[in-house]
Amino acid sequence: MPRTSSAPTQEPAWSIPSLREPRYSQSLERGLAILSCFTPQRPVLGIADIADELDMSRSTTHRYVITLVALGYLEQGASRKYRLGMRVTDLGMSALNSTGLRRHSRRHLEELRQRTSYTSNLSVLDGADILYLDRARSFRRGQSKIDLGLRPGSRLPAYCTAMGKLLLAHLPEDELDELLSEMKLTKRAPNTITSKRALRDELDEVAGAGLAVSNEELAPQLYSISAPVRNETRDVIAAVNIAAHSSMIPLRKLVDTLGPQLITTADRLSASLRYSPDGA
Repeated sequence: MPRTSSAPTQEPAWSIPSLREPRYSQSLERGLAILSCFTPQRPVLGIADIADELDMSRSTTHRYVITLVALGYLEQGASRKYRLGMRVTDLGMSALNSTGLRRHSRRHLEELRQRTSYTSNLSVLDGADILYLDRARSFRRGQSKIDLGLRPGSRLPAYCTAMGKLLLAHLPEDELDELLSEMKLTKRAPNTITSKRALRDELDEVAGAGLAVSNEELAPQLYSISAPVRNETRDVIAAVNIAAHSSMIPLRKLVDTLGPQLITTADRLSASLRYSPDGA
C-alpha cells in the first residue's frame, strides 16, 4: 500500500506550545491572549484586529471579548472598539504595590514633601483618568482644604489635572485622538478647560515645556504642577506633582521656586527606573 502522509496542523497564534497539555485550560489561554493584544502601541482594538492577530474567527473573538467586557477586563469606547478596563488596572495595582514603580517612588515622594512641605503624588494614566499610585501628604496647616479624599487607587479625570495633562501630552497622536474623541469636558472649577481645541493647544505647550500646571481646574483654589517620570526606554510612564491651596503659595512661586525641585525628584525617580537623559 502506498504510504500516506498528512500536512502538519498549524497551531493557532494564541496557543503557547508549553500549554498544550490537557491539564491546561485553552479557554483561559485564549482570554489572556486577547488581553495581551492590547499594548502601549495599540491600546484600542476592534474585533477584526484581535481576530486577525490571533487567527481566531470573528464570532469566537466576539464571544470572548463581550465576556471580558462583562467581567470588567475590557471596555468599549465610542468608536465601538475596545481598550483594557479597570479590572486589569486592579491587577496592575497589586503588582505595583509589591514591585517596580511604587516601590521606587516612596522615598522620593517623602523627600520632596520634606523639602517643600507640600503634598506630592504619583500617578499613571488609565484611559481618560489618572490613577493615584502613591501619595505623601503635607503636614502643613490648611492641607485639609485640598485633600479631596485622595489615596492610592483614587481616580481623577486627566483633562483637569496637572498630572493628567502631562501624561496626555506624551501620548502617541492616534491614542490621544481616540481619548479626546471620547472625553466629556465638564466644568469642575473656575478655570476648567471645557474646549477640546483649547485642551489640545495646552497639551502641545505641556509637551514642549516638560512641566504641566493646573490653575484651579480641578477644584477652586487648588494649584498643582507636574513633571514626567520616564523609564529606561525614555517613555513617560508616570507623573509626579506638588499640590497646594492658593492660600499657601502664589501660583507663580509654586512654578518658579518649587518647579525645579519637582523636576529633580521626577528625574531621580526616573533614574531609579534606569532612565538615562543622554540615552547611555
